[in-house]
Amino acid sequence: MHTPTRRIGIIGSGAIGGFYGLMLARAGFDVHFLLRSEYEVVREQGLAVESAVHGALQMKVQAYADAGDMPPCDWLLVGAKATSNDQLAPLIVQAAAPGAKVVLLQNGLGVEAQLRPALRSDMHLLGGLCFICVNRHAPGVVRHQALGAVNLGYHSGPASDGGAEVVREGAGLFEAAGIDSQAMPNLELARWQKLVWNVPYNGLSVLLAASTTPLMANSHSRDLIQALMAEVVQGAAACGHVLPEGYAEHLFQVTERMPDYWPSMYHDYALMRPLELQAIYAEPLARARAAGLHLPRMEMLYQALGFLDSSDRPR
Repeated sequence: MHTPTRRIGIIGSGAIGGFYGLMLARAGFDVHFLLRSEYEVVREQGLAVESAVHGALQMKVQAYADAGDMPPCDWLLVGAKATSNDQLAPLIVQAAAPGAKVVLLQNGLGVEAQLRPALRSDMHLLGGLCFICVNRHAPGVVRHQALGAVNLGYHSGPASDGGAEVVREGAGLFEAAGIDSQAMPNLELARWQKLVWNVPYNGLSVLLAASTTPLMANSHSRDLIQALMAEVVQGAAACGHVLPEGYAEHLFQVTERMPDYWPSMYHDYALMRPLELQAIYAEPLARARAAGLHLPRMEMLYQALGFLDSSDRPR
């Protein structure tokens, strides 16, 4: 077991926050969970992870319904969706110790820039890229199907070395909990890399009401996935971020080997929650357009999802 030396707060203890928080707590870290609707259940029963990789985990955890009740945390992992960042900022500041390191475990582009103005100048802000198949199964219960790595990159803050030491420390926390974690020297490049998967699979799962296995089994959807991946790679390059050779094909092959998985955007749509369209589609499209590149398939997918995400969405 790890001797706790840093206090870790989880802001948004759903699938992502619940999984990584519980893994860190299991490793002996002092972890504190902020919850909303599931607070009573988790306070009474604890948190559970049903993992195909790590087995069944269940622990009583330090749970809070109010950020003001949390002790000052040295690290804050933000697992809530980017759609709620304007409400998250005051909670993060409330729970942050002086010099706190805040890790946004969120999808898309521009999420750090959106949050940064609301944080204190002494706080470090990092991006966390989660490569994991995980979803909420029931109140206080997270189902983990596959993968789990978290790659970290530094966005901004008072670090004098470009954030390298802070990122190494963060990666060390995850490694101590048995989670693969790598430092990403270029956070923007890393976020474009993650979009190569998120753009096709999240959007098409909603639009076609299909999980990854049927999407990969049909020649039409396979072609569309690869075309969308290629557009994301082109968009990244236009914005000055050249992805590794063969990266899209690598993710395509990884998905073929994955267990059948419903991406997070499908769950948001099914539960009538707002879709993460701004960070995953609108922002990268705008950046590509500013660089003189039009991405027609991604634009069409974004427009179709925008219709489905509207207040009068058909059900």
